Amino acid sequence: MGIEIERKFLVRGDGWRAAIEHSAAMRQGYLTGAAACGALASVRVRVAGTQAWLNIKQAVVGMARAEFEYPIPLADAETMLGTLCGRLLEKTRHHVRVGATLFEVDEFAGENAGLVVAEVELPAIDAAFPRPEWLGREVTALHRYYNVALAEHPYRDWSAAERAAGDAAC
Repeated sequence: MGIEIERKFLVRGDGWRAAIEHSAAMRQGYLTGAAACGALASVRVRVAGTQAWLNIKQAVVGMARAEFEYPIPLADAETMLGTLCGRLLEKTRHHVRVGATLFEVDEFAGENAGLVVAEVELPAIDAAFPRPEWLGREVTALHRYYNVALAEHPYRDWSAAERAAGDAAC
């Protein structure tokens, strides 16, 4: 079983852009949803360029979650996105390295345009990592910033109160 240890942060400004190593446009959709809706896991289909994956992730909020990911044929992924998934999530993932640490900065598009989130995968829950000036408020514990939640309740539909604090239901 794979365990993903990841922390999420809002991004401030554009200071991270100078350190982009690679970027990829992604589309993804969900076959099952969020824990707040009763699911034990989210099942995601993702396409980036000519590659596609099926991802199964434990539906819990926090730094450490069980995760499984498998490559699938692009044609299968496109069919699933077009027929089995609800709203699609669109984003560009930028790989930004700070020292030896890789941050994945997701710049959302479509219904989630305006939201930019940085994620860092860690070898342990208590692992140290750099805190560049563009790394803003931590949102690891806020369900509404998880991709599965953004697919159900996109950023454009958030109220001012939701953008400021709290956690959204499905």
